[in-house]
Amino acid sequence: MNRSHDESGIQKEIESSEVGVEHRHLTRGLGLFDSTMIVAGSMIGSGIFIVAAEMAREVGSSGWLLLAWAIAGFLTVAGALSYGELAGMMPQAGGQYVYLREAYSPLWGFLYGWTLFLIIQTGTIAASSVGFSRYLGVLWPQIAENSYMIPPIHILPTYAISLSKTQFVALIVISFLTWTNTKGLKYGKGVQNVFTTMKIASLLAVIAVGVLVGWRASVVQANFSHPWTPHGFTLSDHVPSPLTALGILVALSTAQVGSLFAADGWNNITFAAGEVRNPRRNVPLSLALGTFIVTGLCLAANFAYIVVLPFSAVQQAPSDRVAAAMMQAIFPTAGAVLIAVAIMIAAFGCMNSLILSGARAYYAMSLDGLFFKKASSLNRANVPSAALVMQGIWSAVLVLVRTYQPATKTYGNLYSNLLDYIISAALIFYILTIAGVFRLRKLRPNAERPYRAFGYPLVPALYIVCASVILVVLFAYRPATTIPGVVIVLIGVPVYFLFRYSSGRHLKRSEKSI
Repeated sequence: MNRSHDESGIQKEIESSEVGVEHRHLTRGLGLFDSTMIVAGSMIGSGIFIVAAEMAREVGSSGWLLLAWAIAGFLTVAGALSYGELAGMMPQAGGQYVYLREAYSPLWGFLYGWTLFLIIQTGTIAASSVGFSRYLGVLWPQIAENSYMIPPIHILPTYAISLSKTQFVALIVISFLTWTNTKGLKYGKGVQNVFTTMKIASLLAVIAVGVLVGWRASVVQANFSHPWTPHGFTLSDHVPSPLTALGILVALSTAQVGSLFAADGWNNITFAAGEVRNPRRNVPLSLALGTFIVTGLCLAANFAYIVVLPFSAVQQAPSDRVAAAMMQAIFPTAGAVLIAVAIMIAAFGCMNSLILSGARAYYAMSLDGLFFKKASSLNRANVPSAALVMQGIWSAVLVLVRTYQPATKTYGNLYSNLLDYIISAALIFYILTIAGVFRLRKLRPNAERPYRAFGYPLVPALYIVCASVILVVLFAYRPATTIPGVVIVLIGVPVYFLFRYSSGRHLKRSEKSI
């Protein structure tokens, strides 16, 4: 692999060892179907069943809601088609971390990997595990968030640690899926294929029930008679009304926080590219297939919601559980149970995909000397078990730590706040990565590109422009949740130099011992 001329000798030596280790040990056991299931499985979690309520409150009408999802779908598919070129060029473990490292510098790759481990991957694993537990509580009421095995222990005025039965189940699920993935790639992909197939089927069933059984002509007439006239929307301070052109642009942009988060995770297959058979073909193709499938499902699901429920019912769904409200409107007695099962399947499959793929990114970082050394080791099953365990431990910490509001004496979840903060930062990394397609075309014009970004340069450029507009709006109108995310990323700068210093010292010790 080519490196820029100003890279240190240490980095070159580390990377040369990476190629050897990866070639000797990682097993290319993921086919096209497996890879597509990882893409789709990472994207479909509990978000698709929930985020429509908040989005509906922001945009205020059925037409704008569907358009918001269409925009998210375009960004997702355009991003995936652009990533395909990078995946074909660099079909190795680490994915987006490697793309940023090669397009810019190891620092940029590390900052992404740091954020991935600290919040993006582990925070989503924590959120999915707690979501699984909450819906298990619908079937088994003894599992509840207010039923404590260890009551909250306050460590700071606004933070506490607790162990409720909901948290306990979440920890069990994280531990179980981490353990199964340490047993080998065939176990991880087996769980992934089964549960992703099940959740696609369950989501199709929810859509079919909504459209074919729950269709209400009066609701359709009300929701689509004035599809572009916002009503019932909520406004924050200093945010323009969606009744104005600027206001609807702001509303569509802020709504992307929900839709992009719900459909995020499509890049996870790139982390495991070192284990994909014929990766130059299968990684780009799985990105395209997976994102097309899930984008279609997201649009269809939201259409189902608004042909069954009045738009005000979507906006005011209890606990934002729009899918549950739809199913209860159709099946008053069994609806809650049916949607709980569907969400549990979705959350379980999403967790497995995140756990499987995330560890490969930390593995690649460790091979570069930019993560804990142990994370670069592979067990007898040829998987990065240490990286899996580290990821599982930090995910468990995020489950256990609670936020506390003294004024209302209520508890929240740390991972929820962190994920709110990091949405904008994640979007920055996506923009930088896709801009890397342009940069690498200039820096490495003769590099092998078995797949070239679809619609280049128009499609990648449109992604960058649209995503940048959303970012500007978020920084202008949601600084309280966007600026902290950037700060979290920047904290990684001194950590990067600490790892560089540590890996340099380790290499010097190794040279002296020869």
